[in-house]
Amino acid sequence: MNILVINAGSSSLKYQLMDPDTGAVSAKGICERIGIDGKFTYKAGGKTIIDAQEIPMPTHSEAIEAVLGALVSPEHGVVASMDEIDAVGHRVLHGGMEFTESCLVDEACKAAIRKCIPLGPLHNPANLTGIEACEKAMPGKPQVAVFDTAFHMTMPAEAYTYAIPYEYYEKDEVRRYGFHGTSHRYISGRALDMLGKTENPEGVRVINCHLGNGSSLCAMVGGKCVDTTMGLGPLAGIPMGTRCGDIDGTIIEFLMDKYGYDIKQMMNILNKKSGVLGISGVSSDFRDLEAAAENGNTRAKLALDKFFYEVRKSIGAYAAAMGGVDAIVFTGGIGENGIANRKRIMKGLEYLGCQIDDEKNNVRGKETIISTDDSSVKIMVIPTNEELMIAKDTAALAK
Repeated sequence: MNILVINAGSSSLKYQLMDPDTGAVSAKGICERIGIDGKFTYKAGGKTIIDAQEIPMPTHSEAIEAVLGALVSPEHGVVASMDEIDAVGHRVLHGGMEFTESCLVDEACKAAIRKCIPLGPLHNPANLTGIEACEKAMPGKPQVAVFDTAFHMTMPAEAYTYAIPYEYYEKDEVRRYGFHGTSHRYISGRALDMLGKTENPEGVRVINCHLGNGSSLCAMVGGKCVDTTMGLGPLAGIPMGTRCGDIDGTIIEFLMDKYGYDIKQMMNILNKKSGVLGISGVSSDFRDLEAAAENGNTRAKLALDKFFYEVRKSIGAYAAAMGGVDAIVFTGGIGENGIANRKRIMKGLEYLGCQIDDEKNNVRGKETIISTDDSSVKIMVIPTNEELMIAKDTAALAK
C-alpha cells in the first residue's frame, strides 16, 4: 500500500510516499516559498533528484501538482500512475474538542477544522488548504486528517482545566489541548514495546521529552496521555527555540503598557523572539548556543541552563503526578542527538531511580536504552516517526 503523507504549512508543504506496513519511504521532499516564487525538492532512492528547483507555486494546488508530477515521472518517479497511491494522510494541527482520533475527510470534517481556526490560526488554514488542494488534484482519492491534539484528549479534567472563570471553557472551549500528539503517540507505542508491556500496558508510566525547536513533554499511563506541557496553543510549557513557554501573564500587561505594544506585537515577541534565542541573544539553534557557551558567553550558558532546568522540573512534576515513573524517553532533534544535553537534564533526578550510562548514552538518532542495567527507571532514546503514524492511520481508515 502506498500512502502519501502531507504536512502543509502556510508557505510550505512537506511530503512522503511510504508503505504503512514496513515504514519504507520511496520518495519525500518539500515545497517551499509557496505564494512567493516556489522551490521544489524531491528525493527518491535515498538520493536528492531535484534540489530546490524554482517552480511557480502561487498556491498549494501547484505544489501538490509538482509533487504528483515527480512521483509519476517516467524519469525519476516511484509509481507508474496516481492509481498506485492509495490514500493521502494530512497532519492537522488543531482538532479542538471535536476530534479524539483521526478521521476520513468529508464536509463535516472540513467544517470542524475551520471551526478550530481561532485555536490554530497559523496552521489550520494551511492544513485545510493542503487537503483541498489534494482533493482537487486527486478527486475521489481517500483523504484522512490526523490531528496533533487528538492523543491528548484522554487527559483528566484536573489536567486540562485552566483556573479561570469556567464559562470560558463552557462557551469557548478554552482548555489545555497539547500538541506533538502524533509524535507522543508513536513514542508511547515504541516505549511499551521496548519495556515488553505492549500486551499488558496497564499502569505503565512513561514521560516523553519531545525536544526540538518546538518542545513538549507528555506524561502517559497505560499508553494514554494524562498530562502535557503545551496548552491552548503551542506557546506554553518549557522554553523552546523562540517560544517563551510558561510565563506570568502580568509580564504581558507590563510590557504592553510600558512599550505601547499591541497584542500582535506582543505575541510575535513571545512566539518568535523569546525562548533560548531571547535569553541568549545568539541563536535558537542549540549547537550555536553550545559553541557560544564554550567560548565564555554567559547568556548562552544561561539559556541552556534554563532549558535543562525546566525540562528536569517537568519530569519531576510528572513523576509526582503519576506516583512514579517507569521510563523516560528522549526524542526530537535535541532529544535524539543531544548526548551532553540528555546527561545534563537527568542530573539531579537520581532520586527517582534514574541512572544514565555514559557509554550507552554516546549515541545519536538510534533507538536504544541509555540507562544503567541497575537503573529502576529505563531511560530511552527513540527517534520519532510522525509520518509513519499518519500513514498507518490513513491506511486503516481508507481500507
